[in-house]
Parts: sequence; structure tokens; C-alpha cells
Amino acid sequence: METILKEIKIVKNVMEKNNQLANTIREILVSKKQSMFNFMSSPGSGKTTLLDKLIPFLLSKGYKIGIIEGDVQTDNDAKKLQHHNIPIALINTSRFGGSCHLASNVILGAIEELKEEEIDIILIENVGNLICPASYDTGSDKNLVILSVTEGEDKPLKYPGIFRKTQSAIINKIDLAPILETDMNQIITNIKQINPDSKIFQISAKTSVGIEELGLWIIENHQIKYMNL
Repeated sequence: METILKEIKIVKNVMEKNNQLANTIREILVSKKQSMFNFMSSPGSGKTTLLDKLIPFLLSKGYKIGIIEGDVQTDNDAKKLQHHNIPIALINTSRFGGSCHLASNVILGAIEELKEEEIDIILIENVGNLICPASYDTGSDKNLVILSVTEGEDKPLKYPGIFRKTQSAIINKIDLAPILETDMNQIITNIKQINPDSKIFQISAKTSVGIEELGLWIIENHQIKYMNL
């Protein structure tokens, strides 16, 4: 009796759906003349404090800002930014498994929540993690990774993926560098070894050093995006 073998099912790229939704997000952003910037880092690098200083600078330049706040649990970081009185969409990933990243499907949901708000620039505070967030396209115009001097000079070499997939690297807490005897030149060298094209900012979110330079870079990229539209 002849044996009929069942067809082998080939699993498609698991990221295919994510990438499709990311492209949909880009189309939505263009239709609203918005730009989106995705901030990623390990926990404790100073993302929230940095955004707390960056937001008023962008507002002072006449731009309307919205925030997508990602965390596994709690609304602590969202509450820290609430005093700016800007639209904030909170994503707690614990509600769907505690994911260590924000994928395009949840970003799309956040954008839907913000659709009635007047926004020029959306800032994403991704879940604190140096691995997973780099693998998921959020539809952002630019991806940024934050590295604090307290984490050591070798982080770019130990976690190359996220530094390779970002357009900017922010070295934060530089006010602590002399105390910790951090080799700033070595950090920069390691970042450039992984990603020679990365735009590097040296920032102290606590003292606001470097915030203006970062803000102007964000504004410049937003303006370039819509220069000919």
C-alpha cells in the first residue's frame, strides 16, 4: 500500500507580520506629518530622566510631543513624565506575557490611542533590555540606544546587536565618569567598532548637559523628513 506523506509546512519569517505592521505605522506617521524616535537601553540607564529633560526643550521649540511609555509592570515612569501635560500612551507588557520589548502591534495600538491628539514628534521609551527591543521594528524614524557610564566600557562589544541597529548612541551619566574613572574614549571606540555611522551624544540627564544637542538632532531629522512634502 502506497504511503502518502504529508506536506512539510515551512514556517515563514516570524518577523514578517511585525515588519508589515511597522510599515503601516510609517504610513500613518507620514499621513499625520509626525516623526517617531525609539529610545532603548538596559534598566537604570536613565531613559526616563533623559526624556524628562528632553521634552521641555522640544516643547520650547514649538513642537507638540507625545510619549509611548513601555514597561513590563507599573505606571511609575509614565507618572514621572505626566507633569509635562502631554499625551502619554502606557503599554504594560505584563498584560500579554510580560514581553521584554515593544513590537509594532502594540505600538500601533498606542498610536491609535493618541490619534486625536495634536502631535509632531512621538518619543518611545522602550522596555529596559539590551537584546529583545533591537529585534523588533517599531516603525520609528530613528532608533537610539542609551548607555550609562555605570554599565562599563565594554557594553557595546557584549551587546553588539542593539548598537548595530541604532542610528544614535547616547552615553548618559557623564557627570559620574570622573568618580568611576570611566574611560570615555574607550566607550566611544567600542561603539564605533560596532557601528561606525552611529551619532554619539555625551549627556548628563541629571545636569542637562548635552540635552540641547540631542534635541536639535531630533528636530533636524523631523524637518528633513518633511522638507519636500
